Amino acid sequence: MKHIARKRFGQHFLSDRTIIEDIIQAIAPQPGDPMVEIGPGLAALTQPLVEHLGHLTVIELDRDLALRLRLHPQLNVIESDVLKVDFTQVAQALSAIKIRVVGNLPYNISTPILFHLLEHVDVIADQHFMLQKEVIDRMVARPSTSDYGRLSVMLQWRYAMENVLFVPPESFDPPPRVDSAVVRMVPRAEPVALQPKLLKELVQVAFSQRRKLLRHTLGRWLEARNFSGEFDVQRRAEEVPVDEYVALAVRLQA
Repeated sequence: MKHIARKRFGQHFLSDRTIIEDIIQAIAPQPGDPMVEIGPGLAALTQPLVEHLGHLTVIELDRDLALRLRLHPQLNVIESDVLKVDFTQVAQALSAIKIRVVGNLPYNISTPILFHLLEHVDVIADQHFMLQKEVIDRMVARPSTSDYGRLSVMLQWRYAMENVLFVPPESFDPPPRVDSAVVRMVPRAEPVALQPKLLKELVQVAFSQRRKLLRHTLGRWLEARNFSGEFDVQRRAEEVPVDEYVALAVRLQA
């Protein structure tokens, strides 16, 4: 029986064999790699992955799809909302110091998933995700560009990232109304130690009115915190590099 894609789960199933092969090549799965796939769907990526790995853990919210996936002898199925999955516990269950995470993420909740995984980055070796191209453009954006924003800063602080593959709408069934791409995210080996919540608040304030100079937003926020250090607020939020935001957060928590 053919599975009908469900809008409420943001389901678009990858069907282009060439694109699937390109994604597998980008991920480069090795036998025995402790890997977790988010949203396996109809197993377009799952099957070639498990053929390389030998065993794979998958996270699937759709009850009907989870039922099908459990019939596969090489899959461990976690039937859950990915935002409720403790990836640190998953790594422990796999007896792995670090896990690899892959998936065709539901586009309607892709950003919350990325921030959820950020909380478990210490147990992650790398991540390869299919996302809306527009989101990846924001993730990898450089300062002084229109795509550079909160997502750019929060993720670039902790990951080295690159757009590795363009994926057109016709590669899916049903086709989404947007272009897609695959991003590679590798946690930085020695990130600057800081309080993520503080950086998140700082960046949120900075980009709350991105067309205004920072003295109207971040400047007032810093004054309220009695910050007496040097920081140029005569710039717009998009003109400040990631390392300057990170350095400011470090000084604030000292």
